[in-house]
Amino acid sequence: MSYTLDRMITDASLDEIDARTRKALGDHGFGVLTEIDVRTTMKSKLGIDMPGYRILGACNPKMAYHAIGVEPRVGAMLPCNIILREVDAGVEVSAVDPVASMQAIDNAALKEVAGTVKDMLEKIVAEI
Repeated sequence: MSYTLDRMITDASLDEIDARTRKALGDHGFGVLTEIDVRTTMKSKLGIDMPGYRILGACNPKMAYHAIGVEPRVGAMLPCNIILREVDAGVEVSAVDPVASMQAIDNAALKEVAGTVKDMLEKIVAEI
């Protein structure tokens, strides 16, 4: 089973995809809580050059509240990460598949919430 929802975009820069991602997230009630510029971090900490790689930690407060309500320790699995990664063909967008990431938790109500969030993330990735 794949653990990400993926899309390759060949006609835009990483910065353009970042802006489109944030808009699509906002349109579906998500916000970006955390942001890691992996390229900059690797350069400053290790002196290593690498292609652009950003991790956006996205959260839909309504869905997070619902998930925490049915499984209080699920916060260890949040937020929903989305990566933007420069590759030879363009920019690859990969969002975590919440259904795959929640498989280890035996809670039917949480699996239902994860399915709803997966549907939302699939739409977001398609809209970017």
